[in-house]
Amino acid sequence: MKILGDRAVVLGGSIAGLLAARVLADAYGEVVVVERDELPDGPAHRQGVPQGRHIHALLARGHSALEELFEGLTAELAADGAPAGDMLGDTRLYFNGHRYRPAPSGLPMLCASRPMLEASIRTRVRALPGVTVLDRCDVSGLVASPGGGTVTGARVLRRIDGAAEEIIPADLVVDATGRASRTPLWLDALGHPRPPVDEVRIGVCYTSRTYRPDSGVLNGDLAVIMGATPEHPRGGALLATEGGEFLLTLYGVLGDRPATDPEGFDGFAAGLRFPDLHRVMLGSEPLTDAVSFRFPASVRHRYERLPRLPDGLLVIGDAVCAFNPVYGQGMSVAALEALALRRHLGRGTAPRPTRFQRDIGRIIDPAWTTSTQADLAYQDTRRPAPSRLIERYIDRIHAGATRDPDLGRAFLRVAGLIDPPPALMRPSTATRVLRHALRRGPAGDEKAESSLVPPKGSS
Repeated sequence: MKILGDRAVVLGGSIAGLLAARVLADAYGEVVVVERDELPDGPAHRQGVPQGRHIHALLARGHSALEELFEGLTAELAADGAPAGDMLGDTRLYFNGHRYRPAPSGLPMLCASRPMLEASIRTRVRALPGVTVLDRCDVSGLVASPGGGTVTGARVLRRIDGAAEEIIPADLVVDATGRASRTPLWLDALGHPRPPVDEVRIGVCYTSRTYRPDSGVLNGDLAVIMGATPEHPRGGALLATEGGEFLLTLYGVLGDRPATDPEGFDGFAAGLRFPDLHRVMLGSEPLTDAVSFRFPASVRHRYERLPRLPDGLLVIGDAVCAFNPVYGQGMSVAALEALALRRHLGRGTAPRPTRFQRDIGRIIDPAWTTSTQADLAYQDTRRPAPSRLIERYIDRIHAGATRDPDLGRAFLRVAGLIDPPPALMRPSTATRVLRHALRRGPAGDEKAESSLVPPKGSS
């Protein structure tokens, strides 16, 4: 790839920032990653990623995108103990009160904890020629040309006694600082408008605890995912992780909060619609105390709608769009944005900010639509008739998937960002939905029976 400049600076050393640094290292003589936290040498929890103590999902398309960026990453993580399997074949899935019939889907599932995945990516990025990681640094602002038309660097303050603010010159600055991004304020200070903001409040609170399972308690499954519904707004998920452990996350919607004390945590699990998670808890040894995290709203900064942006500045990851973490979209979308950045760099000229933000806006659109439509179903506000029709159609897909793995596979391909949402309307899928709907009894009866799907290996 053609070298486009002397230096690129990435603000933020979490996964989105590391993925950006990976592709920038091919196009700039030097890449400097600036991170607020002190970064560990191996897997470890850190203050700047409070959600790192909870379940993280890597969707199917995100998994393949990471392999494009880091060849052999999956094999490396598996060799280090991260379980790997099939998303439909090795998972107990409950969506909208229906249990999917397990079957091979061809959709990969990698069960690595967030600290393990981030540490592996960080190690690979640090080893790239020309990459420097500066941790324990605060970013105090941007540096720009007179008139604010071009960003030329970042102002950084090292978090050590007596340190003075310094300027890191750059041909390109990438903001990957996450939900706390101050780019809207910085744009305002440079004389540019702030981006419009879309927000969908959901009030998710989730609480997690790590366990060591007794032999056979998981029945060979790598995950159990039990989605909340508007009628039953509590859910949870279990994910096998490295070291023979598993992470259990319980969550409530619209302010409902799973307790952190053992009795309250156990009671919340016992009150879920299906008993699977609670049964696994009873047959396992807790290894950590329960910890909580709150996520008030999904927020999307619409940079793609601005008429212009200063040259030399891009925004990616949660700094653009922070998704409801229940749907596991954030890391996968960040990986796809990194691939988009690679395409822009491959054109042989510095990325044009407006064009780039519009490009990743198209990447964000399907994930944003599916997650926010699901969240709006919890609200009291009246939704348009087309949205209600889509919800009913999706529920029929879930109901059909209790008996038809092809419907489960079709939904997971969309949820995994492999196929666009309209793929669920393909004639082959719609025909299967109609066939199962015609056989369907009363909705309540089918949902009650959905937990009786035979275990893996049965006929």
